[in-house]
Amino acid sequence: MSVYDYSVKTIRGTETTLEQYAGKVLLIVNTASKCGLTPQYEGLQALYETYKDRGLVILGFPSNQFKEQEPESNEKIEAFCTLNYGVTFPLFEKLEVIGDDAHPLFKYLTSRGPADQFDIKWNFTKFIVDREGNVVERIDPMVAPAEFEEKLAALL
Repeated sequence: MSVYDYSVKTIRGTETTLEQYAGKVLLIVNTASKCGLTPQYEGLQALYETYKDRGLVILGFPSNQFKEQEPESNEKIEAFCTLNYGVTFPLFEKLEVIGDDAHPLFKYLTSRGPADQFDIKWNFTKFIVDREGNVVERIDPMVAPAEFEEKLAALL
């Protein structure tokens, strides 16, 4: 199995696989729009705009598992991200990222390489996946996107 084998639904409900991102560097993030870390959307969008032409794709996965900080519908989440932060990177349907009902993608991410050190503890946990589909790093929620920009750039 690799990260590319997983099926997910876009924020608009279309079933897709991550195979379309093969050969790209991925930054996979569990997000929430009513969290103290929500302004990280701005930094994530800045990274995406800077590096998308070099092969970076940011994938946002909303989750309501941490103090119910993502209670809105997928439509409202998309509108919020677009209107408030100008998000143009791919967003996906709200899903579970921890526990027995965690989406298989997140079970995979948390069981690979350096990322298997601990469970996801909060919104805006970030996983860096290299061009070969390997999870190469997990980044703590409190770390702002600008703080790991050099690590991403080195993979591009």
